[in-house]
Amino acid sequence: MSDRVLPCVEIGPRGDVKGAVVWLHGLGANGHDFEPIVPLLELPQVRFVFPHAPSRPVTINGGMVMPSWYDIVSLGSAGGGNAIHVAESRAQVDALLRREKERGVSSDRIVLAGFSQGAALALHSGIRHPETLAGILVLSGYEVVPGTREAEASPANRHTPMLFCHGARDGVVPVVGGRAAYQAYATPGRDAQWREFPIAHEVSDDEIAAVRDWLHARLM
Repeated sequence: MSDRVLPCVEIGPRGDVKGAVVWLHGLGANGHDFEPIVPLLELPQVRFVFPHAPSRPVTINGGMVMPSWYDIVSLGSAGGGNAIHVAESRAQVDALLRREKERGVSSDRIVLAGFSQGAALALHSGIRHPETLAGILVLSGYEVVPGTREAEASPANRHTPMLFCHGARDGVVPVVGGRAAYQAYATPGRDAQWREFPIAHEVSDDEIAAVRDWLHARLM
């Protein structure tokens, strides 16, 4: 299992860094995908890290090679992800989180975020990370490899705040999958929030505003 630090797009302050957001892109995209929204989030002392997923064949796309955190073999309720790839990508996410700590940002000042497939990996990796995170942000996501949740969940992130945002018209990751992931983690003692928007598999101005407010509460 590789724990090498993936190539990333980084946007951060020139001065002191008081927090970090590690943001995982969706299937077929890259680390530049969410770069344009950083100014809209109004977090001048936060470093944003957007890693590039490795390229691999993706079964549901006819075996086409594209940036992907793991092969998706089906679109079933369990996420249909290749568990070996998920574990490899989780190790790479952990390496990114460790690097932020080495650069002076404590884990409780780091938010792990993602969109679509990246959101599924952020959720999977975040609840298994051995040190407490500031929050986990799940945009248009779902839960992948849910069968190992109970055995692998870290006590350090049992109460980590979460924000789930999803489009009611999402035809790629149906809203029922996002809502099921939220319900699995909306447990006593955890501040888990669900926000639904009248959009498809995308983000909107209203959703970005909700994310901004939630990030401010975690990192300002």
